[in-house]
Amino acid sequence: MPSATTPPSAPAPADLSHLRDWIGRSETLHDTIGPTPVVAMQATLDHAPMAVDASTALPCLWHWLYFLPTYRHSEAGEDGHPTKGGFLPPVPLPRRMWAGSQMQFHHPIRVGDVVQRQSRIADVTVKDGRSGRLVFVKVQHTLHCAGAVEPALTEFHDIVYREARQPGDVDPPPTAAPTGAAWQHTWLPDPLLLFRYSALTFNGHRIHYDRPYVTGVEGYPGLVVHGPLIATLLMDLLRRHRPGADVAAFRFRAVRPTFDGVPMQVNGQPEADGKTIRLWAQDHAGWLTMDAV
Repeated sequence: MPSATTPPSAPAPADLSHLRDWIGRSETLHDTIGPTPVVAMQATLDHAPMAVDASTALPCLWHWLYFLPTYRHSEAGEDGHPTKGGFLPPVPLPRRMWAGSQMQFHHPIRVGDVVQRQSRIADVTVKDGRSGRLVFVKVQHTLHCAGAVEPALTEFHDIVYREARQPGDVDPPPTAAPTGAAWQHTWLPDPLLLFRYSALTFNGHRIHYDRPYVTGVEGYPGLVVHGPLIATLLMDLLRRHRPGADVAAFRFRAVRPTFDGVPMQVNGQPEADGKTIRLWAQDHAGWLTMDAV
């Protein structure tokens, strides 16, 4: 009678505690707010052409069109991002997503301004979730216009790194989007929209434009719509319905990926206090994809 054998145990997860050594690392960049990205973003969001001059204030979130990651082509990794290390910690997990941001807007940034961005790694957290190992990196960005004492904008940017998708992986259950929005707008995130946003932000991440890569390597069913693009569409909805609104703060959380080729909807609902506006995005099936306020 054959003796019973104990199946081999799974290898122990790698110790990633050293990634916390990156907490406190910083970098400082400078950029001049030129008019061309503003004109190009207006066209990308299908706005009628408008004059852009030195008095033009950047709409909220359009600061993402500046301080671009201009790493050399030879420095790109397989996924199109720069090879890991340097300012961001070298997380050894292949899938990277923009999980959310929290922002405070102190003073307008205008075309022609010379702006300094100070960035700091605020936190690195390692977790084991239902889908495997996760690493969360929180980056703080502070933008100062030349000659100003107070910052123009403070932002916390949340990045999540995930393990490669495995056969049999089950996605977390979706959340139904709220109903009864006061404002709604439907977008079709086609490859042209995704390409233009990638070009405007110099985003080389292949999940947004390389269909064979995103479906064959990362296991998604289609091109992934950029999280910051969806956030920008939410703020664009606010601009359309409350032009000139003074936005003091904005935060968003990505809930579920959105893919190209099928309509998505952005929604807004003013709260009872008359100051707060709830914003959210949903996919064609009615599942919540981004929650914001």
